Amino acid sequence: MSGPTAGSSGASALSETGPRCWIYRSRRRDDLYLYLRERDHFELVPEPLRRLFGEPVFVMELVLYPERRLARVDADQVRDALAGVGFFLQMPPAPETLAH
Repeated sequence: MSGPTAGSSGASALSETGPRCWIYRSRRRDDLYLYLRERDHFELVPEPLRRLFGEPVFVMELVLYPERRLARVDADQVRDALAGVGFFLQMPPAPETLAH
């Protein structure tokens, strides 16, 4: 089933409120993603990580509402990192994870 829509109501509807984040992918490495608490504020990321990441490509804006599930990372870890240092770096899955 799909998530809540703009016109949905009722007690079972998921909350659409929460921190926003902006997600970028790396041109240098597949499955390497950077989440920022402010759009295009790459100065939040230490220089060595920016060099490793390379030129970012904007992917999407996302609301991290409390019930949000992410495919490869824990949404609570992302929210905590964004509230703390302002960014979260999602590493590619380990090779042994891909084999299963």
